[in-house]
Amino acid sequence: MKILMISDVYFPRINGVSTSIATFRRELLALGHEVTLIVPEYPAATNDDPGIIRIPSRYLPMDPEDRMMRAGHILALTERLREEAYDVLHIQTPFVAHYLGLKLARRLGLPTVESYHTYFEEYLFHYLPLLPKGIMRAVARWFSRTQCNAVDAIVVPSRAMMQVLRDYGVTTPESIIPTGIELDDFSRGDGPAFRQRLGIAANVPLLVHVGRIAFEKNIDFLLRVMARVRREIPNAVLVIAGEGPALKHVKRLAHELGLGGCVHFVGYLDRKTSLPDCYRAGDAFVFASRTETQGLVLLESMAVGVPVVSTAVMGTRDIMEPGLGGLVAQEDEADFAARVVLLLGDAALRARLGEEALAYVRTWSVSATTQRLLGLYAQVASAQDAAAQVQEPG
Repeated sequence: MKILMISDVYFPRINGVSTSIATFRRELLALGHEVTLIVPEYPAATNDDPGIIRIPSRYLPMDPEDRMMRAGHILALTERLREEAYDVLHIQTPFVAHYLGLKLARRLGLPTVESYHTYFEEYLFHYLPLLPKGIMRAVARWFSRTQCNAVDAIVVPSRAMMQVLRDYGVTTPESIIPTGIELDDFSRGDGPAFRQRLGIAANVPLLVHVGRIAFEKNIDFLLRVMARVRREIPNAVLVIAGEGPALKHVKRLAHELGLGGCVHFVGYLDRKTSLPDCYRAGDAFVFASRTETQGLVLLESMAVGVPVVSTAVMGTRDIMEPGLGGLVAQEDEADFAARVVLLLGDAALRARLGEEALAYVRTWSVSATTQRLLGLYAQVASAQDAAAQVQEPG
């Protein structure tokens, strides 16, 4: 099968969408399929394989981490792409990629699949705080409904996200296909070396959080939880890996809570080397985002055998609901802190949950989820062919 993908974000921009695209694309290529990916150019140098097409882009003042692709350069690819005879076009993001993806699909006669990665209703007002939340939610719902109803099929990563779109009035068929985990990427990792680099002794209780440092990730809550944990376990330490627009705010809050010496901000980490080290260094992984459509970082921690303490909201509910490999906490500082203290204080519980995590995460392997994605591609391609035959005269 020949697949054309388009996205507003990709590496070197690090986030869950980039990770999802790269994970599926790598697995599809390994299975012998052809995947062309259209993404923005970034100021940083990239070392891309031949299947990635970089589009000239411009700076976004409101979101300096991201770039806006130039539409004319995308449409200029039409004839080049027509020669490739793709089977399906997969739109990964809802901005330039959505609208230009639809135009390309019409020009090339391709069916369209779109992934709904981001819960915009709980996202936009963090970045446009002067507008009332009610207005922003209404805009997000309208935006999502009109976009999703313009394509042939929707990919959602969780049951919760599927229900959200149905409540919005989305009528396009939806398939739950989480990204999945490349288990080999997390079969290694040197936790002691990571601790040594940060000057954290082997016997110090260590919590880890990985993710974009953005307001919707609820890191403020985790810092207040950490302050409570330190009352019970005074030498506990928290490592926060990632960067983002809320970094200065989060660092300031850590200082105000008296956590300056026990919270380490380590920035973005390389997925092949230092990130597995970071996960493995922890005694537990902590997470409390309200807006995750999936929560890949929970699975990544489980893949190295480190148990999780997390709320079960939106996409994380699908991961945490079975109660395997971690403890579910309420979005209540006292409840969350109590579960962290329980886990840090019980080595046998940590070991049992770590073993559970290793077994459980195998059910989320990327090989299984990619087969489901291929099934969806085949379905929309067949429907397109059938519709074309009906329209042919005679």
